[in-house]
Amino acid sequence: MVSNIKNPEDMEKVKIGLLKETKTPPDWRAALTPTTAKELLELYPNAQVCIQPSDIRAFKDEEYIAAGLPLKEDLTDCDILLGVKEVKIETLIPEKTYMFFAHVAKKQDHNKPLLKALMEKKITLIDYEYLTRPDGVRMVAFGYWAGVVGAYNGLRAWGKKYNEFDLPPAHTFGSQQKMYEYIKENIKLTRPFKIVITGGGRVARGATDTLNAFGIKEVIPEDFLIENFDYPVFTRLDPCHYVRHKQGKEFELKYFFQHPEEFESTFRPYTWIADMYIAAHYWDPRAPKFFTAEDTRHPRFNIKVVADISCDVDNGPVGTTLRASTIADPFYDFNPQTGKEEPPFSRPENITVMAVDNLPGELARDSSEAFSAVLVENVFPYLLGEDTDGVIERATILKNGQLTDRFKYLEDWVNS
Repeated sequence: MVSNIKNPEDMEKVKIGLLKETKTPPDWRAALTPTTAKELLELYPNAQVCIQPSDIRAFKDEEYIAAGLPLKEDLTDCDILLGVKEVKIETLIPEKTYMFFAHVAKKQDHNKPLLKALMEKKITLIDYEYLTRPDGVRMVAFGYWAGVVGAYNGLRAWGKKYNEFDLPPAHTFGSQQKMYEYIKENIKLTRPFKIVITGGGRVARGATDTLNAFGIKEVIPEDFLIENFDYPVFTRLDPCHYVRHKQGKEFELKYFFQHPEEFESTFRPYTWIADMYIAAHYWDPRAPKFFTAEDTRHPRFNIKVVADISCDVDNGPVGTTLRASTIADPFYDFNPQTGKEEPPFSRPENITVMAVDNLPGELARDSSEAFSAVLVENVFPYLLGEDTDGVIERATILKNGQLTDRFKYLEDWVNS
């Protein structure tokens, strides 16, 4: 592990508090595990880590105590407060530095009150989602685990919808290894069907790992559209497969990321062929949608199960995603004729939707260990040392309650 601090013992003493998760529905993950918190203290001897007790965290309070970490309910004397999901407004401590997934930078209306409260309390907000290297690649994420569980839940919905098999919830296994062992020992897919995945990053990699565990074969997009198979298959689409430039310019990925509003969707043919859709992409609100509610009424629309891992609500790119669902209640039906939600598996002609927005929480120990290890290795050297590459600066949405230059575009929205 490489640190930007030449001598960590010369570092000014800093107190780090691990928050208990307060969002409803509850999340079982932790931004620091007992193992990684202990490693952090070994790397930075002048740092202190306090653990806010939690009766829902995947790691028990006793595990932190055994690692030599103190429990402390009141974290007001901490400098940096780490969480995973959005922090409940009434628990915010003024004039502190917070790190968590805030979900405000896309102008998510449901989190506008949170951003307002953070500003009023003069808080510095660092959002994990925007911790990137200079080339724009994200440094920490739970995406792989969202893909692992999201694809599993998609197949779980498929089995229920067609009464073919009944998979237990992912969180009952406790680990990815045990989940995959169960799949290989108990599930044999024989009836042919087609799955399309959009995305090419960590989320898609996790989803493909799970589909491989089910024994589903991958095929190229061209064959997916025209060939018939007598066994289950999936294909994975990069942006070049599902958008094109409106003026016919040759596709360039970097240009698409910079100017997504200049592109239109070419995803429709896949909706006519696929039986299941797994949304594992990153979506820019300026980019075209994959399909709308109106598209689902097209006579050729064929998708019957949607596993929306990306889960962009508030007029997002997947027309069947009316709301986020929960780990406890992961499925609902979308009625194409009415555009309304109905109980899951209530009508064969409905589209069954899985849109859980905290999927990694189902494999909370695995996902937390992976996330926190990367956080300690890749981010804390900049957080506790010199921010030589602008890593922390790029991810700072608020500085003492004021929007930073990169996020000034949120000003009119948050004040509206």
